[in-house]
Amino acid sequence: MALKAGIVGLPNVGKSTLFNCLSSAKAQAANFPFCTIDAQMGQVSVPDERLTRLAEIVHPGRIVPAVCDIVDIAGLVKGASHGEGLGNQFLGNIRECDAIIHVLRCFDNGNIVHVDGSVNPVRDKEVIDTELQLKDLETVEARIKRVEKQANVGGDKMAKVELGLLTRYHEALSAGKSARTVELQNADEEAAAKQMFLLTTKPVLYVCNVDDASAKNGNAYVDAVREAIKDEDAQLLVISAQTEADIAELEDYDEKRMFLEDMGLEESGCDRLIKSIYALLNLQTFITAGPMEVKAWTYRRGWKAPQCAGVIHTDFEKGFIRAEVIKYEDYIKYGSEAAVREAGKLGVEGKDYVVQDGDIMHFRFNV
Repeated sequence: MALKAGIVGLPNVGKSTLFNCLSSAKAQAANFPFCTIDAQMGQVSVPDERLTRLAEIVHPGRIVPAVCDIVDIAGLVKGASHGEGLGNQFLGNIRECDAIIHVLRCFDNGNIVHVDGSVNPVRDKEVIDTELQLKDLETVEARIKRVEKQANVGGDKMAKVELGLLTRYHEALSAGKSARTVELQNADEEAAAKQMFLLTTKPVLYVCNVDDASAKNGNAYVDAVREAIKDEDAQLLVISAQTEADIAELEDYDEKRMFLEDMGLEESGCDRLIKSIYALLNLQTFITAGPMEVKAWTYRRGWKAPQCAGVIHTDFEKGFIRAEVIKYEDYIKYGSEAAVREAGKLGVEGKDYVVQDGDIMHFRFNV
């Protein structure tokens, strides 16, 4: 399944540097606002050590990790909701993304210009929050005018559901809160919300871009951001984009590992970021393993076996018969599919089986 996350933030906070580390695509990074004008997309592999372990057993022709599309979106400024700077383009690009990676500058450097003249990540966060909320408020008000008559005069059931939700969205946005703070009460409201494409309903990962010395434990700027978002349904990650850029320059795996150890880090910030985005979107991975390939497949937490079969091919879901499931730990323990079968550890599951992260799946189907 396709996944797209957009990197956003004020100009000169390290968005493009981070994007370059994540992606094989190279966005221009320079010390002036609007250096990134057109949204640039790169594709990054989702780190998963399980694939390598399985490949050592199966010896496949190739390893195919799950992937995520990352979009580097032009820097936002105050007034973007009314078209200031590159506002209209910026907001349009966010609308197309599944999640937002909100980069905040949490480092001091007199050689890098800040668009507002000083470093204050909480203020920067509020600037972008306000612009997104104002744009959503505009969208909600226009939509209320369209559905009000249908709901009150025409008696349209879904129009009434939508109007009720729009009214609650309007109250939240008018109070300076994001639309994601409004709790959806039933499946009808969930369906209505999906059709509105509001910017502030998207899940957010705040990335605090720090200097090298703060990469492990953060700093006072990070503490301020953490306090500011404590009541939000959002995640926070501390990364030094410059450190990640240095790691990206190293080609040898052992050199990268030594670099991380010297920094006191267990894994790179980029790896942690992609894993965090997966968790933010409630995504998990099931695996297929055979002589041709060991491959990771992305699905939503809570999906059942037929839905996951449909990720591979729609015919698999239509003609689903059963799923043969091996737990990753059992595959590693016994060393082969045949040994797993012999030990009685291969599960045969039906349509109601809820797939678990790391399950090694083989689907039986008939169409």
